[in-house]
Amino acid sequence: MTAPTSRNHNGLMEHLVTTNTHPDEYKHWKLTFEGSLARLSMDVQEDGGLRPGYSLKLNSYDLSVDIELADALQRIRFEHPEVRVVVITSLKEKIFCAGANIFMLGTSSHAFKVNFCKFTNETRLAIEDASENSGLKFVAAVNGICAGGGYELALACDEILLVDDGNSAVSLPEVPLLGVLPGTGGLTRVIDKRKVRPDLADIFSTLVEGVKGKRAVEWRLVDAVHSRSRFQEAVTERVTELAAQSDRPEQESGITLESVEPVISDTKIVYSSVTLSFDRPKRTVELTVHGPTETQPDTLDEIVSLGAEYWPLRAFRELDAALLHLRLNEPEIGLVVLKTVGKAEAVLAVDKALHAHASHWLVREIRLLMKRTLKRLDLTARSFIALIEPGSCFVGSLFEIALSADQSFMLDDPDRANTIALSPLNGGAYPTSNGLTRLEIRFLAEPSRVAELLTRDSSFDSQDALTRGLVSSSPDDLDWDEEVRLAIEGRSAISPDALTGLEANLRFPGPETLETKIFGRLSAWQNWIFQRPNAVGERGSLKVYGVDGRPDFDWRRT
Repeated sequence: MTAPTSRNHNGLMEHLVTTNTHPDEYKHWKLTFEGSLARLSMDVQEDGGLRPGYSLKLNSYDLSVDIELADALQRIRFEHPEVRVVVITSLKEKIFCAGANIFMLGTSSHAFKVNFCKFTNETRLAIEDASENSGLKFVAAVNGICAGGGYELALACDEILLVDDGNSAVSLPEVPLLGVLPGTGGLTRVIDKRKVRPDLADIFSTLVEGVKGKRAVEWRLVDAVHSRSRFQEAVTERVTELAAQSDRPEQESGITLESVEPVISDTKIVYSSVTLSFDRPKRTVELTVHGPTETQPDTLDEIVSLGAEYWPLRAFRELDAALLHLRLNEPEIGLVVLKTVGKAEAVLAVDKALHAHASHWLVREIRLLMKRTLKRLDLTARSFIALIEPGSCFVGSLFEIALSADQSFMLDDPDRANTIALSPLNGGAYPTSNGLTRLEIRFLAEPSRVAELLTRDSSFDSQDALTRGLVSSSPDDLDWDEEVRLAIEGRSAISPDALTGLEANLRFPGPETLETKIFGRLSAWQNWIFQRPNAVGERGSLKVYGVDGRPDFDWRRT
């Protein structure tokens, strides 16, 4: 999961974090299949961490462990449509998972810690997305100690079964033990998802030893406990019951997800349908999505036959990889200029096929992956400016990218056609973290305008798009270069801390959901705590944990 092609903050080349992997390459997970059951068994290799300097003891995890988990989830969804239930368990004796590795957190940069937490959150939410939309159910078979991020992984599952052996417990010990918060939505899921009483949740979250046995059931922390001798039998019984409730196809063949491998140079990263072009002195990058260059299929047989080479699946997998690259390897790139190139009619034809075949398992999974990728863009702490120019294909699904941008500019040139267009998929296929579509967010004060826009079957030119509120600005050809330059330079000159806060506040107006709470609290509270001396100072909790006695806290409340 590393390649020697990245540069650090000193401009020196170092290893690049990549999310490409394959079950044959997994160090930390064993993925097996038994008919309608997929079993994900955690067996973390102590010396298999992403970086040297810490050991992944007790099934603790770093980013490398979660990259494998995210890959396994994708493969189950696309390569194994016959699977209906996923059991997440451990191969370690009496240990399920000890959570995120504390020594990794103590030695990592602030930016890396935040992006690590963000990725693990997105992976847990992908589990819940698969449960809600893909007909998959997840059972956490907790066969030993389950602490911190380990319990947060269990919380993402539909059901938690705990072995009752007098030793195994669930816990969120981050507050009393480490002086930080659970970083992967634990506090939110305990009260919002599992509906644990707030006072019991408070007690639970301040107990280092956690809660075990029948009390864990009574407090709603787990769904059931079983003796060790009956544990596997009970898991099998529950798996059988849940499998019978699924609509996943039993006789369909899956498709193979080949690795997404770009060509990398110092100034460019080139995928087949996505290109990143860097201007590092200006701390900017152009991210261009290329529309389909060949005629795309409109029948299910043809779509299935193309598999992972079907343009929307390939392009959005590449877009996802590009966004993760920016997060994990380019901390000084603060502004992303979003562009598209291609034929609008080709993109709209793809949307038509995705809409017509929405009930088919593969098309469903493609649309859900596109949704998750667009959410990844929303949640990426970078400024995004969309440039809509002649030759662009900001239509339908690709127009969602422009709607995700913080600002959008559309060239008004009387001599060159420049249009945008909507498709039925803009009406609900890609909801954001708050459950609203990007059009609904845009017109929160005028909800009737959304239906009006979606009923239009023709394109919008620059002035029409501006008048109807679909773009931020529409400079003419004389002012275009200057206005775009001023927008980019002005944005790049603002404090990145202030921009992170600004963007997090403005991107999700409207209702609060479990998802927005998780990311809002990560951006605000955890981000703040991770920078405080009480956590990362010379005698902070993450620095002295397991090494040098108790931390020295500044006891003043802020």
